Amino acid sequence: MTHHIEGNKRWLALLVLCMGVLMIVLDTTIVNVALPSIAADLGFSETSLVWVVNAYMLAFGGFLLLGGRLGDLFGHRRLFLAGIALFTVASLACGVSTTQVLLVCARAVQGLGGAVVSAVSLSLIMNLFTETGERAKAMGVYGFVCAGGGSIGVLLGGLLTNVLSWHWIFLVNLPIGIAVYGLSLALLPAGRGQQQTGRLDVAGAASVTASLMLAVYAIVNGNEAGWMSLTASGLLALAIALLALFLWIESRVRHPLMPPGLFTLRNVATANVVGMLWAAAMFAWFFISALYLQRVLGYPPMQVGLAFLPANLIMAFFSLGLSARLVMRFGLRLPLAAGLLIAACGLALFARAPVDGHFALDVLPGMLLLGFGAGIAFNPLLLAAMSDVKPEDSGLASGIVNTAFMMGGALGLAILASLAAARTGELLARGAATPVALNAGYHVAFMCGAIFAALAGLLGAAFLRARAPSAHGEAQSAHDAPKRSSNKAAAGNG
Repeated sequence: MTHHIEGNKRWLALLVLCMGVLMIVLDTTIVNVALPSIAADLGFSETSLVWVVNAYMLAFGGFLLLGGRLGDLFGHRRLFLAGIALFTVASLACGVSTTQVLLVCARAVQGLGGAVVSAVSLSLIMNLFTETGERAKAMGVYGFVCAGGGSIGVLLGGLLTNVLSWHWIFLVNLPIGIAVYGLSLALLPAGRGQQQTGRLDVAGAASVTASLMLAVYAIVNGNEAGWMSLTASGLLALAIALLALFLWIESRVRHPLMPPGLFTLRNVATANVVGMLWAAAMFAWFFISALYLQRVLGYPPMQVGLAFLPANLIMAFFSLGLSARLVMRFGLRLPLAAGLLIAACGLALFARAPVDGHFALDVLPGMLLLGFGAGIAFNPLLLAAMSDVKPEDSGLASGIVNTAFMMGGALGLAILASLAAARTGELLARGAATPVALNAGYHVAFMCGAIFAALAGLLGAAFLRARAPSAHGEAQSAHDAPKRSSNKAAAGNG
């Protein structure tokens, strides 16, 4: 399903889509700054407060894959509008919440709406921009919004919480959501999806959604419960068993939620593995460096947000212009590998930042390299994840790559935080000062993040095709392979 609208209207549609995505991306980080205020106002305990974040993460991570496939079946525009409406109404419920139960339930609904929007927006952009050069530019805009939105969320969260109240971090979504919904009705062309062949794989949808939700829950609670505890290991084992059940169902059902041939597409498989590693590295940068700035250097929340501004500006410059030209000039592989290796160098610089560090000498150089590397790499990574797929499978591919980012980031952060905490605890037991022990733990996390980013770059360089294949070619061949097998079997039986 390709959307045929021309000229400036496509770019206006892109801006509207990115406004919707930015609202979702902001909400993943804007809440973190306001958590102390929420706890004081609504009486959350330390253990119950995590559900303000976990409820969102569980629904978001669990429904990405299903949301993308529903867009393929019933129309990407229809699902995008439904997701925006759901997210906006849930934001209103969050903003007026006066009880813990209402806030946590509304956050779960927010996560569901956010998952649908994130899953189908990328496929809408791919189908709006079919010419290679324009698609690269459009994906650069989308990549900048995804990569830079988290940092903006920290800054905006601190501003709204300090000037107004925590309620406004949610209420600010109302005018944005209403505007995005109205403009989407005017600018996004309607599409029927695949109603003629589309029957929802209910068993597959249920098994993979349950698997992802259990995995997210196990990961986000692993540090608190202990990774070797019965709870964490049991939930992860159950998640893996449900994933195996999902793959078994997909190999036998007539209309699978995820066609088995999808991961035989080289760029799709490579981009998703690289995306998981890169997300783990990005989370190390964003969250661990924020902790370094706050807990070691003593920066207040607003100053932490401003510290990320140079990286965001660099990222914007490369994502919105140079990255697309690099893709057109060198293809996908070289810019992706170079960007990730540059980002790895930035993380390695953070791994030597001292306890009494100075912004210009010990923070800014790493930030600049990370902004430079992320700005170059994000565009070709997204293009690679979507380039081999047919338009009617673009929603599923979008859901898969978003799931890879989300799971890679969550798992990577959990692992890196555990390593940092172990190192910090070891030094505290030896009598080291708290800032020194914290900084040593962060160094371990940064170095591991640098290894993740470097490994992602090397894998991309080794396995990614330099340029995407034609729209028909390999994607068509893999998609039709099950049909050909069925036809051969039928002919043999006949």
